[in-house]
Amino acid sequence: MPLRTHTSDLTVQSSGLVPVRTALANGVVVVVKETPKIPAVTIHLAVRSGSVCDPADAPGAMHLMSRVIDRGTASRSAAEIAEDLDSRGITLTIAVTQHLFSLACTCLAEDFDAVFALMGDIVMSPAFPDAELATRKAEVMTAIRQDEDSPAIRAVEALMALLYPGHPYGCPTKGTAEVVGRMTRERLSELHGRRFAPSELSAVVVGDEAVERARDVAARVFDAWRAPPPAAVALPPVGPATRRQRLVIPMMNKAQADVAYGFTAVTRTDPTYYACSLMNNILGQYSMGGRLGDSIRERQGMAYYAFSSLETNVAEGPLMVRAGVSPENVGRAVASIDEEIGRFAREGATARELRESQQYLVGSMPRALETNAGIALFLQTAEFFGLGLDYDVRLPERLRAVTLDEVADAARRLLDPERASLVIAGPYQDPGVG
Repeated sequence: MPLRTHTSDLTVQSSGLVPVRTALANGVVVVVKETPKIPAVTIHLAVRSGSVCDPADAPGAMHLMSRVIDRGTASRSAAEIAEDLDSRGITLTIAVTQHLFSLACTCLAEDFDAVFALMGDIVMSPAFPDAELATRKAEVMTAIRQDEDSPAIRAVEALMALLYPGHPYGCPTKGTAEVVGRMTRERLSELHGRRFAPSELSAVVVGDEAVERARDVAARVFDAWRAPPPAAVALPPVGPATRRQRLVIPMMNKAQADVAYGFTAVTRTDPTYYACSLMNNILGQYSMGGRLGDSIRERQGMAYYAFSSLETNVAEGPLMVRAGVSPENVGRAVASIDEEIGRFAREGATARELRESQQYLVGSMPRALETNAGIALFLQTAEFFGLGLDYDVRLPERLRAVTLDEVADAARRLLDPERASLVIAGPYQDPGVG
């Protein structure tokens, strides 16, 4: 079918990555970045149907779907799909986050047409064969049981449940073994038909493929796809904690205790995102783990690891501190985290910390964008959050423009040990303090 493009749907920037964005008539968005240096192409398809779309009675359904969606379509068997990929030396990566269901791979430029068509078939027409589903259900249930035996995973999942009560963000992406065990082909097919639609798909192509030709291939694969847009998922409001919360998960057969400590922070589109990002970098990322790593691991020598992370999203994402410590050091480690959190809230960052973190984050961009896969992920993120096709050009200046006062304001607003949520998992018994 011919490519149907509205003039307003096609945007080209004059500097930076210079991707080209086209919207097909059915709503599929195609973003292409031509990089002819090597004869390879990365294809990254993302459907706005992540784990927040799990039915209320079936948490983990989208994750299970991701494990079986490539195991057969209406026109291809699992063996045929596997042979098609293996014969071309391709690894297809399928992942589910809270809001996105993605498929990505890198292929030779000469294989682009066939691989794009295969990926389109997987997205549009999965068959979920019973035999394949049974195998994948067993694998997922095994993975869930392994997670239940991991102090690190138990700590993070429990912290998310504390931070997001009654919210999809608080549910484990994989669900429970009980729910996975009773999932059926019919249930997955119904969920796919209800949530997968052209209006929810963005296809990013990066590599040795001309823009016009890549768009033509995308149109040939997806232009005839028709499905109504799914109903929007209404997310409950996220509010900051009003008091300190503490949970201990005793796992006495383990050698190490894992600490997860955190707060709800900001959305990805919040104007203070850049200040919060730099604050997190100073707190627990830069150099050997920021202030946290320097204090808890390097100077005090009582943690195997210590760092922080900021995971912004559609709703307010978590600012999380993680540490792995021996059981006898749990109390000291938690006290040190409290101390660093409180000091940052009171004093903010130094000029040197801000300058070096700005240099680090700006300087890391070329490394993140040095591969086709890295560029494709960056463009998918920009598309999902509506950051613009010139975001790679604007991002360094946004980071450089952040002031010490803005970082201090973000710290005062988000960091408060009296409102922290804390989980300790491992060979540790709570003495009832905190």
